Amino acid sequence: MNQAEVAKLMSQLKIAVRPRHRNLKNKDGPEGRLGKLRKTVTALIKHERIELNYQRADEARGYAERLISDAIRYGDCHRPTMEMADFWLVEKQLVHKLFKVLAPRYEQYTVSVTRMYKAPKDYPGWYRPRAVLELRGNPYPPLVPNVNSNRFLLHNVLLDEAQKELRKEKYAEIAEQIVEKGKQEESCSTK
Repeated sequence: MNQAEVAKLMSQLKIAVRPRHRNLKNKDGPEGRLGKLRKTVTALIKHERIELNYQRADEARGYAERLISDAIRYGDCHRPTMEMADFWLVEKQLVHKLFKVLAPRYEQYTVSVTRMYKAPKDYPGWYRPRAVLELRGNPYPPLVPNVNSNRFLLHNVLLDEAQKELRKEKYAEIAEQIVEKGKQEESCSTK
């Protein structure tokens, strides 16, 4: 078995996971931390867009990516994948959504299935980094509008041409004013 065949045996995350210390403290210890991460992954699968602390979003993103990629790769008949879905999803009715809705949606994706944005900070007040974590293809309006695809719509083309004509007229007016000022200064200097 060569290296290419071995790589096909294991799911690969499509996001960069940097080896750094995460500051996720919990008064209940590691069990409480895992409980919070389970609730976060469950909320992400349920709502498809959530806002939370940046560190928790960053860590939960990796677990959600792994859960969805294994659901796509192995399906619901694979016992370890079902056990992993049973562990990470606190609400058990979401297991059906994972395998029947999300896995078919992301089957043809070559990029990561999650997207993470830094949320704006509240002012005034103490700043804690916040993030918006979402699944791609969710039913909500996009957080960042795609302006490139709207450029060639008819009304945008007409508005652009109108702006060009207005600028051309204004430049012509400014040029006339400069010429008139120059003539006035010449007539004043010759007197």
